[in-house]
Amino acid sequence: MITLASDFGSPYPAAMKGVILQRTDCRLVDVAHDFPRQDVRAAAFWLRETLPYFPSATHLVVVDPGVGTDRNALVVRAGEHALVGPDNGVLLPAARRLAGDADLEYYVIDERRLEPVEPAGAQRSATADSTDPEDATAGPASNTFHGRDVFAPAAAAVHDTALETLGDLEWLSPLEDEPIDLVLPRASLTGERATGEVLVVDDFGNVVTNVPGEFLDGREQIVTNGESVPVGETFAAVPTGERLATVGSHGYVELDVNQERGDEAFDLAAGDRVVLETTAPADCGSDLSDGE
Repeated sequence: MITLASDFGSPYPAAMKGVILQRTDCRLVDVAHDFPRQDVRAAAFWLRETLPYFPSATHLVVVDPGVGTDRNALVVRAGEHALVGPDNGVLLPAARRLAGDADLEYYVIDERRLEPVEPAGAQRSATADSTDPEDATAGPASNTFHGRDVFAPAAAAVHDTALETLGDLEWLSPLEDEPIDLVLPRASLTGERATGEVLVVDDFGNVVTNVPGEFLDGREQIVTNGESVPVGETFAAVPTGERLATVGSHGYVELDVNQERGDEAFDLAAGDRVVLETTAPADCGSDLSDGE
C-alpha cells in the first residue's frame, strides 16, 4: 500500500492519488491531510505515533514549507518501510520509530530523471518527455506542487521496487550529507517538578505535552502553571466540563477537559511552556526524560 499524509486539505491530495494510480495498482490509505499548515514538527509527531501501526508500506508525506527551493527530496528506507518526502526533518521521527537510526538508508530524488507528470491522456511536449539530467527544462511541472509532480511519482515507483534494490533506480542516489534532522524536545524532570512544552493540540482540544506519562504515577493532583487539577485515567474521571491531567495513547501527559476543549480551558497552544508539579516539596532529582 501507499499511505498519504499532508497539510493540503482538499482537493490537492486527489491530484497526487491520480498520479499514483496512473502508474501503479496499489491500495491508497489516507493518514491525514489536515496537519497544521506548514507545521513540520506537528506532522512529524503524528506520523511517529501513527505509521508504526501499518504493515510494510510506502509512506508519502508532504508538509513542505520549502517547496521549490534547493532542499532535497528524499526516499528513506526504514526496515520494511519506505518514506518519501522533503528533507526538512518531517520523515525522521517516524523512520526512527520504524527501524532505528542504524537501519536507515537515505536517497536523494533527482527530479529531472523522473518520468514527467501529465494529465491522463494528455499529449506530452518534446521538452516534457526529456529525462536528460543536463536539460534545464526537465523537472517538475510546478515549483509549488511537488506533492503531485515529484513525490507522488516517486512513491509510485518505490512501491513497485523491491526495497533492497532502491539504489538501482536511476533517479535515486545515496544522500552524501546528513539529512535535516528534527528532534522532538525533551521535558526536564527534577524531583516533583516537570518543565516541558506543548507538542501538539489535537482536534478535540486535548493538549499533548512532552512530559512522559510516568510523571503522573501515584498522583491524585498536580499543579500545572500554578493551578491544581486532578489526575485521572479516563476523561470521565471528572464531571463534564471539568479539567484533568491524564496520560494519552502516545504515553505523554495531556491536559484535557471532559467533553470540552483543554487548549481553551488551560489557555495553551503548541509550543507553549508547561510546568507541572506536585503540591509536595521538591526532593531528589530524576533523570527521567523522553523524546527522540
